Amino acid sequence: MNKRKRLPSLKALRTFQVAGKHLSFKDAADELFITASAVSHQVKGLEEYLGMELMTRKTRSLVFTSAGKQYFEFLDEMFERLESETHQLWAEHGRKMVRLNVPSFFASELLMPKLDALNALIPDIDIRINTLPSGMAEHSSEADLSILLGAGNWPNLKTHRLFAGHLVVAASPSIMRGFDSKSYKSLDGQTLIVHENRPDGWADWANDIGIEIPTAGKVLRFDSMTSVMQALSKGLGFGIVYWPLSDSYFHSGSIVRVFESYPETNEDFYLAFRPEDAKRPEIITIINWLREEFQNDR
Repeated sequence: MNKRKRLPSLKALRTFQVAGKHLSFKDAADELFITASAVSHQVKGLEEYLGMELMTRKTRSLVFTSAGKQYFEFLDEMFERLESETHQLWAEHGRKMVRLNVPSFFASELLMPKLDALNALIPDIDIRINTLPSGMAEHSSEADLSILLGAGNWPNLKTHRLFAGHLVVAASPSIMRGFDSKSYKSLDGQTLIVHENRPDGWADWANDIGIEIPTAGKVLRFDSMTSVMQALSKGLGFGIVYWPLSDSYFHSGSIVRVFESYPETNEDFYLAFRPEDAKRPEIITIINWLREEFQNDR
């Protein structure tokens, strides 16, 4: 008699479920904090283990097979239930902890200066803050609360809009000497600073105010907003920054607005959480505090 085959690993099942949710190995990798090739490898290993194809790989997308669609729907419901039961267990029997995912620049500029007040508000609750790349648009299954950037299109989440983002061209006061801030064409030939996570920043800004995209004399690229701000402060070039996130730099005088215009983006900052988490008293307390501190229409 053949022994019953063991179940696939939970890690492989979870990876397939996240890949199926996004239908993208890259987006799944961003959520799981692994590489896209690792996601692909784990899904392939699961398919080999099961002896069937779950996803068809196309040039720029993934498509479920009929078996893959059926398995995904089961696993998606299973992981949602597992997550809910785990949270309930923590709430009833464990030390209470709230997990907050925040874009790194939001955390350093807005949240960290006020963290003492939040700690005083919930002295018996542990807080775990994960700082993630700028522009994060997904609420991780491992988070209780997230600060997301988007248009509010998260049908399975409860959200509160915090504030709109504005695109501002900024530079050091030193680099502004002799610069004609009355003409957008003055940017042509200048060193333009680009944030790798927002590569279309200059194009978005130009389109919003109805001008041609500036022609850079040189481009400096950085993978964090903090590095962009440091480069601007040192007078290394002109850059696009988000306001009001960057307000402290303007207030200190380390950078200034190059032009008067600062168009509002089509993406706002939102506080997001799962509907079932809104029943937890500690979550309600933090939601109310975050809204009181950061919700405005600047």
